Amino acid sequence: MTVWTRRRLLTSAATVVPAAGLAGTAATPARAAAGAARPGDLDVADALRALPGLRLVEERQDAEPGYRHFVLGLRQPVDHTDPAAGTFEQRLTLLHTAADRPTVLFSTGYQAVLTPRRTEAAVLLGANQLQVEHRYFGASRPAGPGYAHLTIRQAADDHHRVVRLFRRLYPGAWISTGGSKGGMATVYHRRFHPHDVAGTVVHSAPNNVDDRDDSAYSRFLETVGTPAAREALKAAQRAILLRRAELAARYQAWADATGDTFRLVGGADKALEIAVLRAPFMFWQRGTPADVAAIPGPGATPEELYTWLDDTAGLALYADTTARHYIPYWYQIGTQLGYGGFPTAHLTDLLRHPGAAEPRSFVPRDIPLRFDRDAMPDIDRWVRRRGSRLLFVNGTQDPAVAEHFRPGGPDSRLLWAPGGNHGAGIADLSPADRAWARDALFRWAGRR
Repeated sequence: MTVWTRRRLLTSAATVVPAAGLAGTAATPARAAAGAARPGDLDVADALRALPGLRLVEERQDAEPGYRHFVLGLRQPVDHTDPAAGTFEQRLTLLHTAADRPTVLFSTGYQAVLTPRRTEAAVLLGANQLQVEHRYFGASRPAGPGYAHLTIRQAADDHHRVVRLFRRLYPGAWISTGGSKGGMATVYHRRFHPHDVAGTVVHSAPNNVDDRDDSAYSRFLETVGTPAAREALKAAQRAILLRRAELAARYQAWADATGDTFRLVGGADKALEIAVLRAPFMFWQRGTPADVAAIPGPGATPEELYTWLDDTAGLALYADTTARHYIPYWYQIGTQLGYGGFPTAHLTDLLRHPGAAEPRSFVPRDIPLRFDRDAMPDIDRWVRRRGSRLLFVNGTQDPAVAEHFRPGGPDSRLLWAPGGNHGAGIADLSPADRAWARDALFRWAGRR
């Protein structure tokens, strides 16, 4: 797998705010805090302030018509099994439209995005949307060194406590959704709390069941697209590595000019090699057949090779300023989620850094990486045997889903967007599959 997107509640019995209490007329803070509000009394901002453990950070004035946009902080346990471990504040955002509408729980898998953007499920349903920043990302960072509490189960419990709290405001149907790593987090939440939501829409979520077997990824990258496109990518990789001294020097010069460094990865030369190894994966993840023509061909200049690699693999990802933001991602990859390999036979004579693209390159050496081989098989078994009301939407040209979830429970389905990449959605499905997906979503949300 790869960086697919390039880019608790400490609940008390007090202050239960009924959904009917959300209206345009604000109650006084004293009445809200005392829980004395009657139906129709509370403005949503006051209702949010009344929820235990929740802080209203700000209301932003950038929502589309019919919505209000709130940035929130929620007090969460660092360890859901041990209150003595302390708490941290988890960043949430809320796009509120009406308490009697469905609510979409949007898992990011990474840091929250403060630009208001409704997911496909929220748009189709005209729903409220609650975005959850993943623990240890962005502003949602427990204090202390290391990432011992960054696990599938702890994050699932975060989401569970979010739903429990916000049901006080939104008692209607809840739908969960997420894409890529956020889609993975959505599945993990359902595994441990299957009844929190009425249904789940998952976009482009990898499922690396056996971390020792990377053959699915290699087979995909050796068969995706046309033979000519695959050969062009391989030739570009070789051309870059044949000029690695010049291009690595240019990479280092960029870092020097911007004040960046390569201490985490271990140098510009190694970072360049990692980017080259990952380039085909990232090309097909976001590229289209039209992008094949832009792959540098024979006679390409160093400038053209460097620019193409940067556009395709994102060279800033491997320098410290950006790479340090993704340490928790690579920690998860190296401890539970698993990793995929890349075809390298055509590059063997040019590689200098064995295992360069492994998670260990992106996690400081003083942080242990001990892989849990039971974590993903457990998730996979649940999806295959018991997961209900799960919709997986994948693109046929997305290498991230070379290993994908295969739902086997009731009212669940895996649908493929023909020619779709890592951004595949319901709108990209065939007419028949799109109709099924929309019908399922509305049925789960009780809109039909």
